[in-house]
Amino acid sequence: MFVINLENKGYDKVWGPNSSAPYLSKTLRAQGVLLSEYYGTAHNSAADYIAQISGQASNDMTRHDCPTYAPFRQTGTAEHGQVQGNGCVYPAAVPTVAGQLTAAGKTWKGYMEDMGTPCQHPALDSKDDHQGAKVGDQYATRHNPFVYFEAITSSPDCRKNVVNFSNLASDLTSIATTPNLSYISPNLCNDGHDAPCVDGSPGGLESADAWLQQQVPVILSSPAYQQDGMLVITFDEAEGNAAGPSNVVGGTAGGRIGALTLSPFTKGGTTSATPYNHYSLLASIEDIFSLPRLGYAGAPGVNCFGNDVFNSGA
Repeated sequence: MFVINLENKGYDKVWGPNSSAPYLSKTLRAQGVLLSEYYGTAHNSAADYIAQISGQASNDMTRHDCPTYAPFRQTGTAEHGQVQGNGCVYPAAVPTVAGQLTAAGKTWKGYMEDMGTPCQHPALDSKDDHQGAKVGDQYATRHNPFVYFEAITSSPDCRKNVVNFSNLASDLTSIATTPNLSYISPNLCNDGHDAPCVDGSPGGLESADAWLQQQVPVILSSPAYQQDGMLVITFDEAEGNAAGPSNVVGGTAGGRIGALTLSPFTKGGTTSATPYNHYSLLASIEDIFSLPRLGYAGAPGVNCFGNDVFNSGA
């Protein structure tokens, strides 16, 4: 399973007829299933990434992208495995899909472009100095959800599994070295966040599309993907304060973004209008690997990928 997150683009801008990402919206679109009713769960970024791997809802600090790397101060618990309180770094008792995979004897890695050292994150209670891009260093802590969980950062697994994106190419060379879950965050230029970029690139969808055109074929040609793989390409949230309909379990406050799913088990050029959000993605990953659903991924009525996505008849 491969997941690529891009940044801050609404559905019409990405998937509409005037998209400035023709590789994604046309070439790859013809090879996969477009989830036309896929929504972000919050504004801003950090809350969406955290939701994807834990099922935890946003709080005030994650909605503001955690400019300070502050511990989560828990005040209680709520239904669907939600911890109540405020903060960024969740206590060790809060589970993630990464921990689930490890416990099940499966493998995972987070591939973070421009991350200088494995498991890179600020010291607790300190300012996050990776909120903006610098020349030669366009890594964003808030796009790396693994470092917001003490259960991960306190484990040797963090330095082993949360690594620079440059490690992906060699890991893809064999099925044995490809993780069961590969979670990929391009840098602040290549994910479409900045426009223009600090290195002079145009940024936005144009740079994101160029990055995908270079990197996605490597994934699609890998032995693991061709055997039984799946690639999901989506965005964290739409621009501005867009929100979606209120009847999607877990919420649509991040707006309509869409997602593209590609797999040997999907039929290219098809569309699913089933309502999905980032909790649905987590639920789908957990179902694929026979793991219990975490947080809002386990709430009644959450949709997960079914025959609408795995529609090739294979």
